[in-house]
Amino acid sequence: MNTRTNSPVVKPKAPVAAVEKAPLFDWGTLLTGISRGRTDLEYGLQRKIFIQGQPADSVFFLLRGKVQLSVTSSEGKEAIVATLGAGEIFGEGCLAGQPVRMATATSVEDCTLSRVEKATIARMLHDQQGVAELFVTHLLVRNIRYEADLVDQLFNSSEKRLARILLLLSHFTKQSETETVAAGINQENLAQMVGTTRSRISHFMNKFRKLGFIDYENGGALTVQRGLLSVVLRD
Repeated sequence: MNTRTNSPVVKPKAPVAAVEKAPLFDWGTLLTGISRGRTDLEYGLQRKIFIQGQPADSVFFLLRGKVQLSVTSSEGKEAIVATLGAGEIFGEGCLAGQPVRMATATSVEDCTLSRVEKATIARMLHDQQGVAELFVTHLLVRNIRYEADLVDQLFNSSEKRLARILLLLSHFTKQSETETVAAGINQENLAQMVGTTRSRISHFMNKFRKLGFIDYENGGALTVQRGLLSVVLRD
């Protein structure tokens, strides 16, 4: 006798990816003991720090400003994969055996960086347990962020993805009421990050502005209001 009953199929709700940024680390202080194999650099707006395909021979510590990472396909199509802020690291793929850069790094604000050669950072991570633990913690937190980005891309609408990206670019926190988005980010950049067309981005941005979630005051700077969180948190 078949006693199996048919259970209703419950469709899971699309997960809401986190919008909190990774904790910032004072790499400038930790790196002061390095005299050889370290170079402090200043970059102005829209400067190439390294280009996809160049030799991967160093790790960069972002002390001030913002950096955009982008990749270009063999057909010439470009996609923005991340926008990093002060306290973050990039170029660490060289420590995992990557012979060349897998992305292009571009400054989207005036930046202060520390470039540490591969051999120097490898030795520091081996000899200084405290620095190694912070380095690993940073990478793990960022990996969680990238997983959240993937969930966002797979499950959420273009409108919700745009709202989340604007919150991330403005470093919005639970305590924030209004924050400013990184300079140099335009609608074409946002379309690449969201994975949709510029016309759709324009439509959603106009909608957000009419609802009072964003504005372009203060000399044209894009500011995000707390109300934008409602777009991310709604079902």
